[in-house]
Amino acid sequence: MSSTEDEEKKQGKCSDNDETDGGREADGDANGRDQQQPKASLQMEALTPTMSPPAIIAPSILSADFAALGKACSDTIEQGASWLHIDIMDGHFVPNMTFGAPVVTKIRPHVKRPSSAHGTGTFDCHMMIAEPKKWVKDFQKAGCDLYCFHYEAAISSTAAETPADHSESRTSPKDMIRYVHEQGMLAGIAIKPDTPVDVLWDILDNQTQEEAPDMVLIMTVHPGFGGQKFMASQLPKVAALRQRYPNLNIEVDGGLSEATIDQAADAGANVIVAGSAVFGAKDPADVIAKLRDAVEKRR
Repeated sequence: MSSTEDEEKKQGKCSDNDETDGGREADGDANGRDQQQPKASLQMEALTPTMSPPAIIAPSILSADFAALGKACSDTIEQGASWLHIDIMDGHFVPNMTFGAPVVTKIRPHVKRPSSAHGTGTFDCHMMIAEPKKWVKDFQKAGCDLYCFHYEAAISSTAAETPADHSESRTSPKDMIRYVHEQGMLAGIAIKPDTPVDVLWDILDNQTQEEAPDMVLIMTVHPGFGGQKFMASQLPKVAALRQRYPNLNIEVDGGLSEATIDQAADAGANVIVAGSAVFGAKDPADVIAKLRDAVEKRR
């Protein structure tokens, strides 16, 4: 499933800094990191991003016209969007509900499937749900290309594989990633603002390709509702990820617009989710182009 570029992305590690929010010293490891790194915080100025992957603009259809959702999706791709970001909320993991796999099934024919991994037309399904493994197969059948589950859900949910199943076994982030890959989709992993980024190190440093995520999503608002204020306090997580993993697709979601894109791009984000900034614009194509340019000129 993965291309050579994807393999390089998953294996690419940068050894310059190995710090987390706690400012801990990094120990030497098999990847060749220095054994005695000086203590440092995740301040933006201390983490200058290296070359990142190409810009990917993924408008969130939660802000689209639901009365004409299929057309809104196809129009947005024609206006220059790379992906469509599809927010799935179950009312349990987050205090809001959106829609499920049947809606994804209906809008899929309006947007041509990507010809390659990460390509134009990718359906980036952001699964803000309490039992992410139960819904993998349903969303694969509906036309999802990238299944992005939450770390917080994966460490507290069951290994049941369908909505009707019951299991006493627990799943895990690595198990989830492997399972999503087995269903033929790309796998993303997301963290909420209150979750420290260093929980991802063990997952991203994993040398088993089937258990390595294709993307990391850093929430720049608390998940559950649109229209929240952008949380710049989350950008050090992005910068830390970019420094350690130069080839990783890093997505930011929440409060992104022309007013905040420069901060996100400076930190090293290359996958940009924007909802009302695109769908509420007089000229969505112009906004998409400006978001893309802000990322590209910092690569």
